[in-house]
Amino acid sequence: MSKTTPAAAEAQAATRPTTNRISIIMFSGTADKFIPLGVLTEAAAAMGMDVEIFVTGFALQAFTKVHHELPFPAEFAAMAPALAQGMQAAKVASWEQMLWQAKEMGARVHACSMMSEVMGLKLEDYGDLVDDLVGAATFLETAAGGETFFI
Repeated sequence: MSKTTPAAAEAQAATRPTTNRISIIMFSGTADKFIPLGVLTEAAAAMGMDVEIFVTGFALQAFTKVHHELPFPAEFAAMAPALAQGMQAAKVASWEQMLWQAKEMGARVHACSMMSEVMGLKLEDYGDLVDDLVGAATFLETAAGGETFFI
C-alpha cells in the first residue's frame, strides 16, 4: 500500500473545489440520463451541498407542463422494460421525485434562456420544477469554484 506524501496531499487538495457546490448541465433528452440527474442531485443536496441545475437543449422538453415521453437511446431500448421493472421492485423514486426532494433541500433548477427562446418556450411553459430562466453566463458565474457535471 502506497502512502501519500504531504506534498502530494497538498497538491490534491489544491485541485478540489473551493466551494461546497455541484452544478449540473442537463442537455440530453433521453430517459437514461435523467436517472443519474435525479440521483446526483438528491445525493448532493442531502450532503448539504449547494446544487444548481442548468437545463438546456433536448432536456428542456422534460421540464415543460406538457408531458413528453422520454425516449431511450436505440442501443438501450431493449433494456428499458427490465430497468423500469427493477426500479419499481427496488422502490427507486422517479427522477422527478428525486429532484423535488433535492429542491426541498435547496437545489435550484434553471432553464436556459437562449434555448428556451429558440424552442419558443417561456417561463410559464415550464412546470414547477423550474425556478427561472437564466443565460449561460449567469449559470457559469453561479457554478464557479465548484464541481460541474455535464449530462
